[in-house]
Amino acid sequence: MTGPEPLPGSADGAARPAESWAQGSSLIYRDAEGSLQIVPLESLTSVTIGRGSGCDLRLPWDEKVSRLHAQLDRVGPNWTVVDDGLSRNGTFLNGERVSGRRRLHDGDTLVLGETSFSFRDVRGKTSQLTTVQDEVMTVSSLSATQRQILTALCRPYKQDTHYATPASNLQIAAEVFLSVDAVKTHLRTLFQKFHIEDLPQNQKRTKLVERAFALGIVSRRDL
Repeated sequence: MTGPEPLPGSADGAARPAESWAQGSSLIYRDAEGSLQIVPLESLTSVTIGRGSGCDLRLPWDEKVSRLHAQLDRVGPNWTVVDDGLSRNGTFLNGERVSGRRRLHDGDTLVLGETSFSFRDVRGKTSQLTTVQDEVMTVSSLSATQRQILTALCRPYKQDTHYATPASNLQIAAEVFLSVDAVKTHLRTLFQKFHIEDLPQNQKRTKLVERAFALGIVSRRDL
C-alpha cells in the first residue's frame, strides 16, 4: 500500500495526532493511551487492520484483535469493510457482525476486539473535530464503576430477545452493591457522556443500551 505517509501504528511510522484532521474519508480511533488518532483514507485504496506486523494499521495492545482481523477497500468513491472469516472474534458494524463485505457510511461505528472506530466521510459536508472526539467512546472513556453499571443495565439483553428492557435502578444497585441514589447519579453521568441527556426520560435507558452495544463497550459476551 502506498500513501503520502505511514499509517498510525505501522512499523515505519508514528501515529498521526488529532490535529491532522483531514477533509474527506477518515478512520478515527483511540490508541492504547486513549489519544485520538485519525487515518486519512483519501490517498489510499486498501487498509488491512490487525495485531500482526504485516498489517497497515496495527493494534498490538488489543489481545482480542486477530493478527489479520479485517480489511477496508475502496470501491469506486465508497469505502467498504471486509471480514470473510479472517478474525476469530468478528468485526462489528453499528453493532451487527460483518459477514463478507459491507459498505461504510459517514458516522458508522466499527468495533474490532475492544477497539472502536468511527468512519467519517465529510465530502461536501461540514464536520467538527470536537464532534468526532465526543463520538469515539471506548471502554477507557469510562470508570470501572460506570462500566459495571452499564453492563448491569444491559444484562436483560443477554438472550438477544426483542422483549428485553433495561435493568431497573434497584436491579443495578443490587448487582454492583451501590445505593439506588448512587446508581441514579452514575446513570446521569453516562447519559451526558453518550450525549443522550436531552432525550425524553423514558427513552434514555434504552438508547444507552443501544449505544453501548453499537460501540462495543458492552458485548453479549460480557453478560
